[in-house]
Amino acid sequence: MKERGLQVFTWNETGYQPLVFSHDWQVALLNWEPIFELEKLGEVERHNHTDEVFVLTRGKAVLFTVDTKGLQMEEMVPGAIYNVRQGVWHNLTSTRDASWIIVENRDTHLHDCEFRPLNAEELSELKVNLPAWVK
Repeated sequence: MKERGLQVFTWNETGYQPLVFSHDWQVALLNWEPIFELEKLGEVERHNHTDEVFVLTRGKAVLFTVDTKGLQMEEMVPGAIYNVRQGVWHNLTSTRDASWIIVENRDTHLHDCEFRPLNAEELSELKVNLPAWVK
């Protein structure tokens, strides 16, 4: 089919896939992968030069952040927009059917990702306070 004014993108594999690129931004699909299981939670990431937007499209998920005031957890609502501010440590846990739309600066996943392990206190607080469907 010859491309006209509309493009359609899908991603059915596990993990993260940038699909739409503009001059300064990109849109990606993120599908559940094993790193989102409770037993595998052990690190957080941050982007020092950009915010990152998450929109849960299906499944159940918790988006959690760690900043100078401590741990914050948000059980995500499908269709709501969650903006993680630049420099804030964050990660997800979810059901296996979860999928998100991600909007961020172009090539953030290549040039602006920093990772660190959760410390024992953060990990303990996270596990104690997660919704029952995660455990």
